[in-house]
Amino acid sequence: MSLHRIRPLSQLASFYLRPQCRSTHSKAYVTTPIYYVNAVPHIGHLYSSVLADTLTRYYALKGADAFLCTGTDEHGLKIQQAAAKNNVSPVELCNKVSESFKALCNAANVNYTAFMRTTDENHKKAVATLWGELEKNGYIYKGKHEGWYAVSDEAFYASNQVQEVVDEKTGEKYMVAIESGQRVEWTNEENYKFKLSAFQDKLLEWIDSNPTAIVPSNRRNEVVSWIQGGLADLSVSRLRSRLDWGIPVSSDQDHTIYVWLDALTNYLTAAGYPWKDPSNNKIWPADIHVVGKDIVRFHAIYWPAFLMAANLPLPKQILAHAHWTMNKQKMSKSKGNVVDPFELMNVYGADAVRYFLVRDGGLADDGDFSESNMIKRYKDLAGQLGNLLSRSTGTALNPDAMVPAAPQGPVDTRDQALHKKLTQVAGEYEQAFEAREFNKALSTVFDLLSEANKHFTDNEPWVLAKDPSQKERLDQVIYYAIESCRVAGTLLQPVMPVKMNELLSRIGVDDDKRTLKYAATQSIDARPLGPASSVLFPRLKK
Repeated sequence: MSLHRIRPLSQLASFYLRPQCRSTHSKAYVTTPIYYVNAVPHIGHLYSSVLADTLTRYYALKGADAFLCTGTDEHGLKIQQAAAKNNVSPVELCNKVSESFKALCNAANVNYTAFMRTTDENHKKAVATLWGELEKNGYIYKGKHEGWYAVSDEAFYASNQVQEVVDEKTGEKYMVAIESGQRVEWTNEENYKFKLSAFQDKLLEWIDSNPTAIVPSNRRNEVVSWIQGGLADLSVSRLRSRLDWGIPVSSDQDHTIYVWLDALTNYLTAAGYPWKDPSNNKIWPADIHVVGKDIVRFHAIYWPAFLMAANLPLPKQILAHAHWTMNKQKMSKSKGNVVDPFELMNVYGADAVRYFLVRDGGLADDGDFSESNMIKRYKDLAGQLGNLLSRSTGTALNPDAMVPAAPQGPVDTRDQALHKKLTQVAGEYEQAFEAREFNKALSTVFDLLSEANKHFTDNEPWVLAKDPSQKERLDQVIYYAIESCRVAGTLLQPVMPVKMNELLSRIGVDDDKRTLKYAATQSIDARPLGPASSVLFPRLKK
């Protein structure tokens, strides 16, 4: 077996900072995983969806035609078993749970372009077409599979990927997948296989030549290690006698297409695949697949290999985020530490929850959820942004309900620190977003707001308002406060779309001047404020 040399990470540290690596997307196609419908939505699903939606809105902020795909994965043995357990048909179960994921998107202001369901007819056509391409190109063959299978993961595992564990309560010994911890069972059956082993070197070459194809770097290292450890051919069907809830193999009705080949194809289906004419493809390849770390193997190994085998372009980036824990422990119903995403948004509002998730969620390492941190972030929003907006637009200091014109001539020494931050923040924010350093991107905005609040306090506009001779200086102070709100509000739109629309409307920003270009450009002319609205971030009831 030949091992392709992967560029060391030390050579990648400055990669994100190179000008040519900053995005110039004219289109941006972002996806969430399609969520498995054997359980109701949890905070991990919300995190994936909010991250993907934030990225989609970020590229729209840059002027790209942005598309977001999400949806539900509705085939497989788990669905078949869960439906039987609940005494309903699989399609009834899928319809019910799929609607709960749509409701989650609606509640969280996730503005998807396409909501995929793997039971949709256009998806079945796409899967059959992709299977046909893989078969035609000689990458699918019939064989026998003998090994470990995890129903919960819908995945086969090699012997070095499982281990024996002992139930502490009963003393029962059983085998689990090392990666997921899920129980596995020994199976022996005929199925179709995909020649994954043929793509080992090609996958390594792809990762080496595209340093940001898999982020963050620890996920990239994991994937490289898995590939270098050797890739076995992959089972891509199950006998229909064992699994009938799925898409049948068109050329062999005794077999059902294995769930991962079915599920992953949804990203192509949403892009209009199969295209009658390649010129009809407007959005593939995907720019960013947002996934959880537990499914990075499927997206960073199996999916690129399927696409290579079908001669289709590969996704530009797979962003595999970490999970949410509570008190450093994995969330689970049995531990009673599960966070209901609907309840959380009902208490704090969707946009504040979105901000908390993006600011504190883990990429390389798990994010730890606590109510106190959620409250802290909410109070930051209210104190730093909401308070600055209300003070600078209130009638006490701004009786004319106007945004003053920008000060003329050299920058006043009292304004220089804030003026400098205003000129730099959009570039720093963009650079951090392109590097997928979301916490850093948001921190740059709140550094600006901190400086703006300090500037407001230091210049005491409430004192200036009492002296008619200080009207020009008062206007300068009000200008810088509202300008800080404008720039911050523009940059925070991807994370808090509803609240920032409210803010920008309040300070009279035209709809066509709410893009990244305008955040990087000083507002010059005076303009009237928009209609007064309610407090941006009301006092918490709890």
